[in-house]
Amino acid sequence: MSDPAPRTIDMIPQTATTAGIAPFGTLILPGEDGAPFGDADAQLALGAGTPRFYIMRLAHRPMGVVGITRHVKVTQVLASADGQPWFICLAPPGDATQPDPASIACFRIPPGVGLALHRGTWHAGPYFQAAQADFFNLELSDTNIDDHHTVRLDQVFGLRLRIAA
Repeated sequence: MSDPAPRTIDMIPQTATTAGIAPFGTLILPGEDGAPFGDADAQLALGAGTPRFYIMRLAHRPMGVVGITRHVKVTQVLASADGQPWFICLAPPGDATQPDPASIACFRIPPGVGLALHRGTWHAGPYFQAAQADFFNLELSDTNIDDHHTVRLDQVFGLRLRIAA
């Protein structure tokens, strides 16, 4: 007997705000040059290895989420290098080895805004509507080798999320 198809839940993205993103990370908003470091700035944890800043080019993929990932050693910073809006699904960090599916929220990140994820924040994305998109990415040089923990929502929970953008 085969496993039943995962149940699909439509996720209506909320526009990211500082307060809405706070459980998951820091929304990085444009600021004046020379402004002093403060509470609105991302608190980065990059001391567990060699920081890597790069531009990742992604091809469009369907806006369906079947897996969600976290990095427990590092904060990760993402921003559109194309200045386009994008989408990400997030669940708060915690000690559990898998997220609570009920805690997953989906956000629309506006153009010109970055996102610094707290260490351990579960995330799926970035997603976007163009044929391809470039993203600034700050993490550690070995994040995707030694600190990449993924839970398959479809296999563990019988669940698939569809971003209704």
